[in-house]
Amino acid sequence: MRPLTDDETKILFEKLSKYIGDNIRMLLERPDGLYTFRLHRERVYYCSEAIIKYASNFPRKELLSFGTCFGRFTKTRKFRLHITALDFVAPYAKFKVWLKPNAEQQFLYGHNVVKTGLGRITENTPKYNGVIVYTMNDVPLGFGVAAKSTIECRAADPMALVVFHQADVGEFLRNEDALT
Repeated sequence: MRPLTDDETKILFEKLSKYIGDNIRMLLERPDGLYTFRLHRERVYYCSEAIIKYASNFPRKELLSFGTCFGRFTKTRKFRLHITALDFVAPYAKFKVWLKPNAEQQFLYGHNVVKTGLGRITENTPKYNGVIVYTMNDVPLGFGVAAKSTIECRAADPMALVVFHQADVGEFLRNEDALT
């Protein structure tokens, strides 16, 4: 368990800014205390300062996890956001996509979203920017990347891709043995 280096922090914040923009500060400076990001076994954990003090009492080899896993660094030093970060990222999302009920199941199976499954989309969503995918009842389902901007979506073919799948809450079931 160690603090992130400057390069790792930059990579993490660039990834988070695709989804929540400048609201990263709200993640770190919460009313219930200070929160930070820590690296342990190539995974980035989001936790309070109090949890860090408790976790520092254990040897690194015996510590499995602490806080909430936000994602991991790949071997090529890219950052992959995990679905466990959804509950913390969703309230601060800049761009959102709502799915129709018939498209929810397809998204949860790991498929991309086509225009026929699109219920609503946030105005002025740019192309290739991170979006949070919701049900029509405002329940967050996962992360995606906008394949088309809001304006392009209006004129798109009904079977055109509008959101590329990144992560969803169905991953817990599909990758149960690999999520360690």
